[in-house]
Amino acid sequence: MLFPKQMKLPEDTRNRCAIWAIHSLIFVASGVLAFLLRFDFDLRRTELLNMAWSIPIWTVIKTIVFNLLELDRGGWQYASLPDVVALTIGNVAGTCLSVPYIMLLAPHGFPRSVYVIDLLICACATGGARIGSRLWHKSRGRPSRPVKRVFIYGAGSAGVRIVSEINKNPDLGYDVRGFIDDDLRKKGQRIQSVPVLCDGSELRTLAAKVNVEEVLIALPSVNGSRMSAILERCYDARLRCQTIPGLADIITTRALAPQIRDVAVEDLLGRTPVNLDETALREKLQDQVVMVTGAAGSIGSELCRQIARFAPRVIIGYEVSETPLFEIDREMRSKFPGVCFQPEIGSVQNRARLIEVMQHYRPSLLYHAAAYKHVPLMEAHLFEAVENNILGLENVASIAAEMHVGDFVMISSDKAVRPANVMGATKRIAELLINSRQNGHTKYVSVRFGNVLGSNGSVVPIFKQQIASGGPITITHPEMKRFFMTIPEAAQLVLQASTMGRGGEIFVLEMGPQIRIVDLAKKMILLSGLRPDVDIQIEFTGVRAGEKLYEELSAYDEDVCPTRHPKIRIFSGPTASFEEMQARLNAIRQYCAERDGRRLLLEIKRTVPEYNPSRDILSRLLAPEDSGNREGVRGVVEAALA
Repeated sequence: MLFPKQMKLPEDTRNRCAIWAIHSLIFVASGVLAFLLRFDFDLRRTELLNMAWSIPIWTVIKTIVFNLLELDRGGWQYASLPDVVALTIGNVAGTCLSVPYIMLLAPHGFPRSVYVIDLLICACATGGARIGSRLWHKSRGRPSRPVKRVFIYGAGSAGVRIVSEINKNPDLGYDVRGFIDDDLRKKGQRIQSVPVLCDGSELRTLAAKVNVEEVLIALPSVNGSRMSAILERCYDARLRCQTIPGLADIITTRALAPQIRDVAVEDLLGRTPVNLDETALREKLQDQVVMVTGAAGSIGSELCRQIARFAPRVIIGYEVSETPLFEIDREMRSKFPGVCFQPEIGSVQNRARLIEVMQHYRPSLLYHAAAYKHVPLMEAHLFEAVENNILGLENVASIAAEMHVGDFVMISSDKAVRPANVMGATKRIAELLINSRQNGHTKYVSVRFGNVLGSNGSVVPIFKQQIASGGPITITHPEMKRFFMTIPEAAQLVLQASTMGRGGEIFVLEMGPQIRIVDLAKKMILLSGLRPDVDIQIEFTGVRAGEKLYEELSAYDEDVCPTRHPKIRIFSGPTASFEEMQARLNAIRQYCAERDGRRLLLEIKRTVPEYNPSRDILSRLLAPEDSGNREGVRGVVEAALA
């Protein structure tokens, strides 16, 4: 081709050219109108000469000022108060900078009042152009999906922000019909042209009258009991409800309206946000090689996400399950492209593989989250629980000492307190092992907490499946209670605890009051828009082997000491020497190798005297009649059932 294709200007450049043209017309028209108004539309030769000199000067200088203040950019449909302020500054600056040039170049006798008139007209015109553009875009905007008529529950800052974003973006598909707020002083007010109609007690009556379909709950700091009450009011009014994230989860750099989501069970828990000492965490984790065992589990994967926020050099994800490790690897590469995540398949029971991985990467911090944790399964698999939770832990801890790892943090459980099951007993022995192993270089600590909402195998996903299939929801006992916290909160506090202490501590996370499982089930049924015991039945199946009706975080309140963080305490219970624990460990390892369950159980009981084995495991281990240690196990039975 002899001639290239016609070059097309980028859209941003075309927009700026159009804005320059509009501004130039406004500057010229403002100057002309200022002279006409000043001289009652009767311009003589002197006035015409002054106008001919001043208008080009105004146009050039104001164009330069608007360019420097970036007032020639697009986005007029989103014009707001800050834009008006910037325009005022631009017009005043342009007028003031024009005065010396006009005085120097224009004929003698230039009328000073024209400066003021021109400034007022130009400011009104440039501001009016933007406001007109916004109104025009709003009037012609058509949402891409059907409009929902909604109430916003909460006329505070979050509610006002949502209304503002909905007004700016019709494609969100919401038509706000009013605020609901329990503060009676706000009733009758209008906020962003939206009326505050009533408090929550009148929601049912008002919903029928106004014909809304949904409630957006804009109360990011609301506690669990109040959220439950609001949810019940919405249910009584037959309204679907959604909410915004809690204060700890709101991303300040993003719009709030797109983060609207369904109310989750975590909202009903009402956990207060965690305040982290991010400076200490950054000093601990930045540019470090960090290893996480059990990296694809609920806590392990969240630890990887939280650690990535503090710019470590490498995160080693050590995991025995192939598919979950593949998924967390994909997620980490997508969400944290600047962080090197290295997935490594291997079991904590495989000492050779652990040495291979740790020799290659030389981690400076290690978080041990790998464990078998399901209570009924571990009751039926004594050897597997011991081999993984005790012998596997010993493998990781001893190799960490050999590799001079700086910090070793083990994830423990509230079930380690006066354990009534195999899982809890193995975790208590793991705590004692960690506590005894202080070599002067590696700092070993344990972190103990209760159940986490939504973790693999927890009641929340099980209840969701049962509700989806039409019920019933099965619960072991009407008085069954558990501590609960969210997965991110648990991981954040584990990281915070790792910055504390000198080694040998058992950190206990503050879990708040215990929650009845049946109450949690009823709330989840309400979240699904159904009625407990009407649409979804609740059945009680009986306490399973090894289960307690309630859990504990420490044996006695006086054994817990505060730390500098309000949600982390130190448990100062009984300890054991390194030599004693190694002797216990050798016996446990021998009985596992010999598959001698009765002697193994007896050794666990000797190591953890407060352990009360379940009737189920005792009856299974006592079944053979040819045991040489039957009397010893009988002693265990008598102690456990006393």
